[in-house]
Amino acid sequence: MSLKLPVILIFDVGKTNKKLLLFDEDYKIVYEQTVQLKEIEDEDGFPCEDVFALTNWIKTSFDRITNDERFDVKAVNFSAYGASFVYLDERAAVMPPLYNYLKPYPQPLLQNFYDTYGGQSKFSKATASPVLGNLNSGMQLYRLKWEKPGVFQKIKYALHLPQYLSFILNSSLHSDITSIGCHTNLWNFDQNTYHEWVDTEGMRQKLPDIFPCNAIVNDRVPVGGGLHDSSAALIPYLLSFQEPFVLLSTGTWCISLNPFNHSLLSDDELRQDCLCYLSYDANPVKASRLFAGHEHEQQVKRLAAHFAVDITRYKEAKVDFDLLRRLKGENSTNSFQQGALVGPSEFVRRDLTPFKDYDAAYHQLIADIVQQQVRSTNLVLKGTPVSRIFVDGGFSNNSIYMHMLADAFPNVQVFAASVSQASAVGAALVIHQHWNSKELPAEIIKVKSYSIPHQLSG
Repeated sequence: MSLKLPVILIFDVGKTNKKLLLFDEDYKIVYEQTVQLKEIEDEDGFPCEDVFALTNWIKTSFDRITNDERFDVKAVNFSAYGASFVYLDERAAVMPPLYNYLKPYPQPLLQNFYDTYGGQSKFSKATASPVLGNLNSGMQLYRLKWEKPGVFQKIKYALHLPQYLSFILNSSLHSDITSIGCHTNLWNFDQNTYHEWVDTEGMRQKLPDIFPCNAIVNDRVPVGGGLHDSSAALIPYLLSFQEPFVLLSTGTWCISLNPFNHSLLSDDELRQDCLCYLSYDANPVKASRLFAGHEHEQQVKRLAAHFAVDITRYKEAKVDFDLLRRLKGENSTNSFQQGALVGPSEFVRRDLTPFKDYDAAYHQLIADIVQQQVRSTNLVLKGTPVSRIFVDGGFSNNSIYMHMLADAFPNVQVFAASVSQASAVGAALVIHQHWNSKELPAEIIKVKSYSIPHQLSG
């Protein structure tokens, strides 16, 4: 009989896809499962996560994998989406529902909160949290206190989702700095502790003690405390690269993360959709967000309809350096640089009729998106000795985008980077010492340089 393969089990829970992954000691995926759980509705009829279905999936999956004769599960950890609390009563039983962070927040209550605690500007700067309603998870507790005081009184513990997932398997109650530090309104970044309102409103006693990200609870299998997925995805980069860098994570949102920018947010940065995360080692990570992936998705539909081509036609577009050079000259005199970044690029207002073909129009779309991205990334880049930008996610595979971005940052090396299942890998790496006797692998992240080969200025 062959020996069991030593692995770490990671549950990576997104709003849509719930993933179970097994990594071997070289951090290669040896097993993967993805499920989608049907949403239910809260008491107001708004869609929300079925916390009991999720709990059951975690338990049954854990039992199945630990009883699988092929694998020797050395440890378990979790990464999950943020801004979501699971509430437990005095018996540590779940009090549903698990509210959806997209649920609209009542404006009078929101206004009352900020009026009480110094106004939106002062408060948002202190907590590094733009005003986001239920996306500021602390506001979910505040809402319960004032709208459902009976329910609030019954809450003994409030666990962010990653920590609840850990609780399912080890019954240990704790909080985590990456979840607390993710635009929750809970943390005072200047004072490096909970904001005063958390004590004033009686929230602090419901938040368990903070558990170190690199610690484990020793049970039948060592179990980590769970991490917020965005902070977990940054861990492979922090462990692989020592020189200052910015990670540009591209998807529906394009988020520029600078772990080497610890300055407090300004009013202007908040208006431009900047925020701060806390990394696994409790350091501030300044971030800026751009809805560029969503815009790209919408505009390629528009292009496909106008030019009567398939919606995936953009994948066939080849880099035209003469066209990029001309667009660069036009953009240098473009006045669209003014104004806030929270809106779309100029392309949404462009008339498509003058473009001679699809490729010309698509190059212009990318030029407009990159112009916005440069502004967004510069918000977190300025004042820091960053020498490299790593781009991961969808745009990292777009050669037109990557060449234009590299040209826009001539003094910084720009790389397309990829690490398979970055959030899950981060959750595994952070407890490496507790399950893996091997050295950290040197090539977890694959990179391709776009900094040197093509100059658009000539």
